[in-house]
Amino acid sequence: MTDSHDSPEYLRKRAFFDSLLTIYGRKPVLEALEDASLPVHKLHLADSNRKDQLISRIESLAAERGIEVAYCDRKALSRISKNARQDQGVALDLALPHYGNAESFLQQPPAANFQLLALDGITNPQNLGMIIRSACAGGIDGIILPRKGCAQIDPLVIKASVGTLFRTRILRCDRLAPVLEKFAASGAQVSALSSHASDTLRDIDDSQAHIFVLGNETQGVSDEVTRACTHRLRIPMQNDVESLNVAVTAALICFRNQL
Repeated sequence: MTDSHDSPEYLRKRAFFDSLLTIYGRKPVLEALEDASLPVHKLHLADSNRKDQLISRIESLAAERGIEVAYCDRKALSRISKNARQDQGVALDLALPHYGNAESFLQQPPAANFQLLALDGITNPQNLGMIIRSACAGGIDGIILPRKGCAQIDPLVIKASVGTLFRTRILRCDRLAPVLEKFAASGAQVSALSSHASDTLRDIDDSQAHIFVLGNETQGVSDEVTRACTHRLRIPMQNDVESLNVAVTAALICFRNQL
């Protein structure tokens, strides 16, 4: 949470750094550089990289676009990528306008009846990528993604999202429960998806702000996060089916008013 005495310059800098998304791996970085619509802040390369065809193409694209290139040793590069085993000596900072933090979104929401997904314990990268794709296609206003306890944005997530990650508002937070409590205090309806709930998606009042909280398929929404929710919702199902894949559940939520 920002302090009321923070200067406008500090707030601008903080908003900029909150907007940075660092991706890594030679192929994901190359594909991002080839997309001229993506705003790039800085390219990071390990100085020990062998100058193969991919590295040469990455450097060439950076030069063509006037992108700053920082060369560093492998340890420094791994601190930037946060994944030394998979970064392949390459990382890229994207300055995405919709990438930020949940509390800043709450201070200036795009509409009074905003709709968000919040993810609790979603550890499968493919599920995360598919959830992002559904949120983007269905017009959801954003996804709250904790920095711990969920899959983080990596090449597998980018691939599963089929590029929609870069067009989706991702709102980071350290812990989900305290953030949901703040949204609830502001008047948003915060609903945990649960097969035991009495209310269903049909009972939603779309005139108010709403956050749909999705848990993992094994344990569902955690107890701590459930306590922070104001409501519980279920998806009606037939033939004694108890649950759906979390990415399918997200798709049903995102498209519930589109069909």
